[in-house]
Amino acid sequence: MEPTNRNNTDGGDDGTLTNRQGHPITNNQNIRTISNRGPATLENYDFIEKISHFDREKVPERIVHARGAGAHGTFEAYGTVGGEPVSKYTRAKLFQQQGKMTPVFVRFSTVVHGLHSPETVRDPRGFAVKFYTEDGNWDLVGNNLKIFFIRDAMKFPDMIHAFRPDPVTNIQDARRFFDFCAHSPESFHMVTFVYSPWGIPANYRMMQGSGVNTYKWVNDDGEAVLVKYHWEPKQGIKNLTSAEAEAIQGKNFSHATQDLYEAIERGDYPEWELLVQLMPDGANPELDFDPLDDTKLWPEDKFPWRAVGRMVLNKNPDNFFNEVEQVAFGTGVLVDGLDFSDDKMLQGRTFSYSDTQRYRVGANYLQLPVNAAKKRVATNQEGGQLRYFNDKAPGQNLHINYEPSSMGGLEEAKQAGTEYTPHVEGNLVRESIDRQSNTKQAGETYRGFEAWERDELLGNLVNDLSICPKDIQDKMIALAEQADEEYGKRLREGLTRHGVPVGSRTRVRGMEMHPLAAKHAQEAVEEAIDKGHDQEPY
Repeated sequence: MEPTNRNNTDGGDDGTLTNRQGHPITNNQNIRTISNRGPATLENYDFIEKISHFDREKVPERIVHARGAGAHGTFEAYGTVGGEPVSKYTRAKLFQQQGKMTPVFVRFSTVVHGLHSPETVRDPRGFAVKFYTEDGNWDLVGNNLKIFFIRDAMKFPDMIHAFRPDPVTNIQDARRFFDFCAHSPESFHMVTFVYSPWGIPANYRMMQGSGVNTYKWVNDDGEAVLVKYHWEPKQGIKNLTSAEAEAIQGKNFSHATQDLYEAIERGDYPEWELLVQLMPDGANPELDFDPLDDTKLWPEDKFPWRAVGRMVLNKNPDNFFNEVEQVAFGTGVLVDGLDFSDDKMLQGRTFSYSDTQRYRVGANYLQLPVNAAKKRVATNQEGGQLRYFNDKAPGQNLHINYEPSSMGGLEEAKQAGTEYTPHVEGNLVRESIDRQSNTKQAGETYRGFEAWERDELLGNLVNDLSICPKDIQDKMIALAEQADEEYGKRLREGLTRHGVPVGSRTRVRGMEMHPLAAKHAQEAVEEAIDKGHDQEPY
């Protein structure tokens, strides 16, 4: 990282408090007033600078993934992919040489809730890695779970709106969640994971990561394969039940951030191995699902996991805001040898992720040290809020900020390897993909769970579906029955045993509300009144 203060060049006493103009602050306890009782005067420059900056010291939080923690580290390449030379599949330089080290910054996060929400919520976890490669930055932006709720980016704002707190009550409402999911059957596989213990990782160090989207690798000959990325933690994998998470939240709502920080401080550096699954480029019609469908897993028996390197996190941020809060990732940030697939979610995310950083941090967010490439950058971009320096090349004619030119401006780079040029044809349509198979893998996942995981999944689903209207209950039972006979039977029986007529718990407009799988949310509201201690006014 850059030094804390890049502008300290006078060689003076570093411990002296100054304002942002470099003026010494001789009294930081009192504003300037007429007599010691006031009033204050308008020319309080030091106070006005201090308080006006304080009023502006937060940037808008991320629309999603607002709550997070992060750390610096390194990625070490193996030079191979499952025993084969990695160059057979990709020319990306960071993978080619055994032992090659690439600096990284990683940000872990929750998805739906705000900046100061608990880290015990039932929610996917973000797992984003910024590689500072010799060819520029590569961002691998993913989650802990390997699939997603939807397969088309058009539905993403609606999905997040349904999962976030109600716009009237500001309380997350399981009815809204299941209203969306019941009418989006492709979400059922992800629902099965999120409502199981996999929906609450124990902490950030002990969870998997995944790129989720399908990408492509391209070799020197311009040949491509489809690729999925997976991070496997060397610390092991640990998840929590609802009851366990509830108990932890009552003691510490920042437990995962604290766990990551303290592990690194004591030298217990967390480590993940990066593995990939490879598939021939194309539709692969022999499969019963589309490989570009983010709601599907690629079966490991057909597409084995192949190790390509390992990542170790070994340094905590020097300043949380400067690094963890201002770090900006984008799925479109790829280096030579890595490429996009036609994955509809990836296509939509590639615009959205970088666009939200320009809104949130500013047009020049890539000049911040945590976001800046660790190689020479030269562009013809100009201006914008908080522009700090010119992205110009040594010897460039500073009068020429356009291309092409014969007067000393920047020139196009040479193409490395054979350019990858996939053939695309077809009518422009607004249609869903074929081979949807919305529930088959959910059934396989259910049958793969241990008995206690199935019990936890069903208990959480029954708890939340019991407050939903009957049509939503029926739709979710039907999806469970399609996935697995036992899954559907147990869900139906659980709702019947629960014995709570829909709408009988009257709280707000005739309906109970609670966050996902929060079994005692309503009790907490009532206990605060019943157990609160009466006090006299003062």
